[in-house]
Amino acid sequence: MRLFHVSEEPDIVQFIPRLPTRTDLDPKKGLVWALCERTLPNFLTPRNCPRVCWHVGPQTTKEDCARYLPADRPDVNHVVAIEAGWLPALMQTTLYLYELAPDNFVLQDEHAGYYISEKAETPVAKTMITDLCGELAKRGVLLKTVDNLWEIGSRIQKTSFYWSLCRMDFAKKP
Repeated sequence: MRLFHVSEEPDIVQFIPRLPTRTDLDPKKGLVWALCERTLPNFLTPRNCPRVCWHVGPQTTKEDCARYLPADRPDVNHVVAIEAGWLPALMQTTLYLYELAPDNFVLQDEHAGYYISEKAETPVAKTMITDLCGELAKRGVLLKTVDNLWEIGSRIQKTSFYWSLCRMDFAKKP
């Protein structure tokens, strides 16, 4: 298993556990977050770019695939939807993909592909990504631009896909 942390910061030499802000986690226990390759594309955007992401899971129905995946692209089983206004920022952003050894990590959320460690973690590799659109395409991910994320987000939450709504505080209000 390969685990990653994505950042706009180019010079991270060690990830130090931070106290979580999520209410479903112990607020006194610092954590280092990582994600698996399956959900990595959900984070190949500028940090604060609001997005709705969905991909095929074992329970995904043929009906949902027919409705929310492009019929002319059978290679696509993962979609990242962003607001059209964020496309210029996405095209200008450089990201750094830090690979982390999985030894100290435990699964935190299977659908989201989140893993956590309570220990400081040193990256084992770093990759600079300057073409986010190209990187998503290389991974077989469809980048979709929409005017309103709330509408598609509301619909996707009712499907059989694995889905994630990220940074929606930055999305335009309906």
